[in-house]
Amino acid sequence: MATTSDIRNGLCIRYNHDIYKIIEFLHVKPGKGPAFVRTKLKSVTTGKVIDNTFSAGHKIDDVRVETHKFQYLYAEGDTYHFMNTEDYNQITLEKSTLDAPGLLKEGEVVTVIINSEDQMPLSVEMPASVILEVTATEPGVKGNTATNATKPATVETGAEVMVPLFINEGDKIKIETEKGTYKERIKE
Repeated sequence: MATTSDIRNGLCIRYNHDIYKIIEFLHVKPGKGPAFVRTKLKSVTTGKVIDNTFSAGHKIDDVRVETHKFQYLYAEGDTYHFMNTEDYNQITLEKSTLDAPGLLKEGEVVTVIINSEDQMPLSVEMPASVILEVTATEPGVKGNTATNATKPATVETGAEVMVPLFINEGDKIKIETEKGTYKERIKE
């Protein structure tokens, strides 16, 4: 058993007969009244995100997990196939367990969180950013850069990302996986 002082991003807990991953938390100590922890929990089975508040010192049932590196092989409908980089065993995961399936490129190495008790994969952690090539975008019009203007661009995985006007087809861009936003253009 853990307490609210052990709460951190990525911690998996048992709550309401399901396993949730903490994706955001904030310790709040108001001037009047007891302290509490405001959290955002994501269900590892359904992908649903809920808000919850735990009072300070509340006991939480944490789930023992292991992390393993897996390489993404291919997708088949809503099923994604991965291979363990250590022992080459393959697993399949549903699209709902992935945080950003649209930014997943074949050959990408991700971290899979596995429940130690029953060896069930709980969730997939993407790298902080990925580098993808722009396959389709409208050409930027000169003179439209008075503000931070953006345009939609389709990357090689099929995902759509808003990019600045100077990005053209064939450019490689770095995308922040957590928010799915453009970070920078990669020069080669």
